[in-house]
Amino acid sequence: MHLPDWKPRAELRALPLSWLDAAGVEVAMLHLEEIDALISGNKWFKLAPHLERACQEGADGVVSLGGAHSNHLHALAAAGKRFGFPTVGLLRGEPQDTETVQELQAFGMQLHWLGYGAYRSRHQAGFWAPWLQRYPGYVAVPEGGGGLDGAHGCMGLVMMIREQLESIGWKDYDALWLAAGTGTTLAGLVLGEVGRHPVYGALAVPPGHGVDKQVRAILQQAGVPDEGYHLVDASRGGFARLDVAVARCLLETEQEAGVTLEPLYTAKVLLALREQVEAGDIPRGSRLVVLHTGGLQGRRSLELRLQQLASAPDPR
Repeated sequence: MHLPDWKPRAELRALPLSWLDAAGVEVAMLHLEEIDALISGNKWFKLAPHLERACQEGADGVVSLGGAHSNHLHALAAAGKRFGFPTVGLLRGEPQDTETVQELQAFGMQLHWLGYGAYRSRHQAGFWAPWLQRYPGYVAVPEGGGGLDGAHGCMGLVMMIREQLESIGWKDYDALWLAAGTGTTLAGLVLGEVGRHPVYGALAVPPGHGVDKQVRAILQQAGVPDEGYHLVDASRGGFARLDVAVARCLLETEQEAGVTLEPLYTAKVLLALREQVEAGDIPRGSRLVVLHTGGLQGRRSLELRLQQLASAPDPR
């Protein structure tokens, strides 16, 4: 395997929204979704250290896990096609013909459907052994590009933000906000901040699904205290759970701010942030940075559902 010296850079821009103006709160968004048409969002930053390790070990290819709409597998497969290394995807559940799956195959990724029981065993000792026997010379990458390697790849996002503050007229900011699915990117930001600013992780999965344990484990492995971050339940009752509030927040934000969102992560971050702003929990004069972590390719299967929800009567 060989990777080019590709170090994409995301732009930091002010996010103009009326509810922020009314509360006297400023938000800037780091647009990771714009770094590349296919290898988008925070996924590359988590993947890069794993791929560098694979190159150093002289690996023949990479195998990883995800679902039928996985942003992680999509980015990995696209990187494999572009940079010329084989990829294998182990997928959750039974075979599905989604647009994401079609593109994984078009990118040349070899797919294996594990069912649900086998997929749940992915954290058990010995899970990878038969797959690495089947694909000798391949390197296994954790689900979502997780672990300390993935977190190290996200540390540089803090400097990427700091280097652009002057361009938006800021000298500093008060906190970082982002969606947390596995907690890897959040842990990377905590490591990058080294205590300068708190990091708020809006949970895309319900509390109790292990994000707190994952973050704690990464920070412990890095040798730093388990502090400097806060977890906020933004899951709306479950991963991939959508409701009227999420759909309206997404579509209203797109119309007002001219930014394209996806509903499972970034839209839920903005909704959780809006709830705190309107409740008065965030002081007037605060300056916050929100990470747009990408995932737009996964929105395609949810478009009709979003429109239906947005036009439904308000349950309140």
